Amino acid sequence: MEQEFKVLERAIREIHDQAKKFGLDFFPMRFELVPADVIYAFGAYGMPTRFTHWTFGKHFYKMKLQYDFNLSRIYELVINSNPCYAFLLEGNDLIQNKLVIAHVFAHSDFFKNNIHFVPTSRNMVETMAVHAEKIREYEFKYGRREVEIFLDAALSIQEHIEPPSVFTGAEDEQEKDTGHSRPKETPYDDLWALDGKPRERPKERGRKIPPRPTKDMLAFIMRHSPELEDWQRDILAMIREEIRYFWPQMETKIINEGWATYWHVRIMRELDLTEKETIDFAHLHAVVTQPGKMQINPYYVGSKIFEDIERRWENPSPEEKKQNIRPGGEGRAKIFEVRSFENDVSFLRNYLTKELVEELDLFLYQKIGAEWVVVETDWEKVRDDLVSRLTNCGFPYIVVEDGDYQRRGELYLKHCYEGRELDVYYLEKTLPYVYLLWGRPVHLETVIDGKTTVFSYDGKKNSRR
Repeated sequence: MEQEFKVLERAIREIHDQAKKFGLDFFPMRFELVPADVIYAFGAYGMPTRFTHWTFGKHFYKMKLQYDFNLSRIYELVINSNPCYAFLLEGNDLIQNKLVIAHVFAHSDFFKNNIHFVPTSRNMVETMAVHAEKIREYEFKYGRREVEIFLDAALSIQEHIEPPSVFTGAEDEQEKDTGHSRPKETPYDDLWALDGKPRERPKERGRKIPPRPTKDMLAFIMRHSPELEDWQRDILAMIREEIRYFWPQMETKIINEGWATYWHVRIMRELDLTEKETIDFAHLHAVVTQPGKMQINPYYVGSKIFEDIERRWENPSPEEKKQNIRPGGEGRAKIFEVRSFENDVSFLRNYLTKELVEELDLFLYQKIGAEWVVVETDWEKVRDDLVSRLTNCGFPYIVVEDGDYQRRGELYLKHCYEGRELDVYYLEKTLPYVYLLWGRPVHLETVIDGKTTVFSYDGKKNSRR
């Protein structure tokens, strides 16, 4: 075992040096070798130090069962932090670990340099440990069942936030909307009053709450719900902080995995591999980048787009040179630029070409009878459909329209419908959770079968009109 560790350490140093030669700029790396139970627990929770909840356990059981039956496998797990932690799976052979090591060096480069990660905290490992401890304290004080019920409700709407952004200053806008501005002394000062008293509603009955629709449902409920206790507001603040940390990872899945795949190939090619290692690497890489039948494989599509960008900017056509669209010789510089500024939506919209759609067979399919048939071949419509599915990380865009609906303190939400209907079953299961958080009837306006429909829950039953 000691000899294996020494071989692995040499491989890490060699890959580190090669990644640096290619110009990758990453955080200091910390590698840990862990058993399958541990790596799948981290994969289910998203972080080694996160609070416990039954939904994470459900994800762990599903992932671990697929691993046990050799149906799927986590090859790498890396955390966006400084230093950057990467976990290697015990039982991987040396060539598998070499590929993973090369892959996570590129991930760390992406975390450090992509603009969408700038607002995120780099010490969330410690922060989530603090959150977990506070939630354990609340379980001891108020009862584990009581806290679990509240977590169920909070997690049901956790994606409905205003994501961190370096462009819009979204947090400042949220503060303006509340009508409560005060100097910030802690990270939570902008979320609720720290004097131990719930926020009072503005007394001016004529003022709409919020003044304009707000996407950050979680923050709005946290600030304005008349029923929440301080410990419940604290939990909402923690969940909001954690999902804002994960958001950039969710909106850069294709470009991030594509970047890491693009580089692990080039790094591995520079290593002094044996003939057997070369064959094993080729097989493993083929497994990782195998095109998906029912959904996009981000490793495959992302890396192919990067390769296409590098080719087009390195060797433009004679016509492009003549029109000075692309002078040539800028392939490597261009992909580093793309890595720095794009997310999945802009990556696909700006760089998914007609030729790539055809090469990658990204046409839209639909099951008719017992067969899947192509229903759309226009490459721009295919691209736009993919982009629409990734907008807002694939979650429906719902805003808080009115926090004092009909002057009864009821909550009115509106789905910004853009051609995709909500899942009615999921909607009707979620509204009672929103009611639990708000404490009064809640309404959600959306479009069903082309007609404006309002779903409501009054604490006893769902209704629609």
